[in-house]
Amino acid sequence: MYQLAIARDFIAQHYLIGGDFGAENLKHSHHYRVEILIGGEALDPHGYLIDIVHLERALNETIDAFRERTLNELEPFHALNPSLEHFARIFCEMLRGKLPLDGKSLAVKLWENADDWASYAR
Repeated sequence: MYQLAIARDFIAQHYLIGGDFGAENLKHSHHYRVEILIGGEALDPHGYLIDIVHLERALNETIDAFRERTLNELEPFHALNPSLEHFARIFCEMLRGKLPLDGKSLAVKLWENADDWASYAR
């Protein structure tokens, strides 16, 4: 299987809800790193798994929906605790809607610091 990955950094804020999470219950920022992995069995006639320019554009558009914003205030997080796991799924679903995947797999790995990450794959 072929795989293509790209990564970008951005900053967003959130605060956790629904439990006693200490300082995480207060609004704070994270320097997120998102890694996108596309997988598939075949390349297109140009030798590409997916056009990386299209992938970069879709990724940048998706990041722009979250960059410098408070996740709790955004519609996809309505009534959800903006956990790293929920964020990875929401990010993946939004990105997926912008890409012509044609049976290819898509995985999003979202880091909230140098050590901690969650992923979601379709």
